[in-house]
Amino acid sequence: MTMPHPIRRALRAALAATLAVAASAALAQAYPQKTIRLVVPWPAGGATDAVGRALAEALRAQLGQSVVVDNVAGAGGNIGTQQFVRQPADGYTLLLATSSTNSANPYLYKKTGFDPVKDFTPVASLAVIPSVMIVAAGSPYRAPADVIRAARAAPGRLSYGSGGVGNSAHLAGELFKSVAGIDVIHVPYKGSAPALTDVMAGQLDYMLDTGAYGQLKGGKIRAIAVASDRRHPLLPAVPTFKELGLAGMTMNAWYGLAAPANTPPAIVERLNAAVRASFETGDLKQRLTDLGAEVRPGDAASFATFWKSELDRYAGLVKLTGATLD
Repeated sequence: MTMPHPIRRALRAALAATLAVAASAALAQAYPQKTIRLVVPWPAGGATDAVGRALAEALRAQLGQSVVVDNVAGAGGNIGTQQFVRQPADGYTLLLATSSTNSANPYLYKKTGFDPVKDFTPVASLAVIPSVMIVAAGSPYRAPADVIRAARAAPGRLSYGSGGVGNSAHLAGELFKSVAGIDVIHVPYKGSAPALTDVMAGQLDYMLDTGAYGQLKGGKIRAIAVASDRRHPLLPAVPTFKELGLAGMTMNAWYGLAAPANTPPAIVERLNAAVRASFETGDLKQRLTDLGAEVRPGDAASFATFWKSELDRYAGLVKLTGATLD
């Protein structure tokens, strides 16, 4: 007896779905079988590199395969990210996604070489690091209000530094200028480290940075405000800008793990589970916390939602500050 066409179609669809589930499960069990490359689109030695290396070691422990960090710097993170999006969607090339490359750059650059949504598969959120306003240990500025008064008294005289035009320190500095209504000079450097050195030496009046938490222990710089909704656990005595009456002054850098577009869901889930397990059983949480990060573990779907919301937020921020490149 021949089955009616609708029944045959239904059986074929059910069989296809069963085979797809079985194939996905097999893929997840088999992955990974070789070395994984983690692209960090920033130079070695900075805060982003430190996050990437902590993540690589955590994934290595969870997955049982080598995870090699590949620093591909240039063009504000665009060069490494351009190379990444052209790689196979097989889980063997991953990206340390950041707020600079994946939220700000699409609005700062006319051409980034990648689509901020379509070219990526969000895998797992990692952490956010709030910007902190720092001055030299011997600076006369004890609070943002002191900086604002001095800047209004002598427009164009005070200066702040950043690791380059368009990076998080630059956007945070321009946001502070806008919120405070002041005129100060932006001095861009090739990386945050030399800018921080000049803050310590008193050659810059201040800086809003996410990578200064470790240096604060040395006593050569002083934190006067945190650009977060709540006080930072590493700096419990330092007030937030909101507490000081500057409610619009919220700025942080975020970090997450991404794969190329169309990476199989089974691989995404395997990687997400590895990251979350690292926070629970490994030292990843402590290593990121020591960098000043607030850990934000979660599933891939929630990270995708956050990623898109940050694109919207940075669109407004870049427009507000007027910061653009090329």
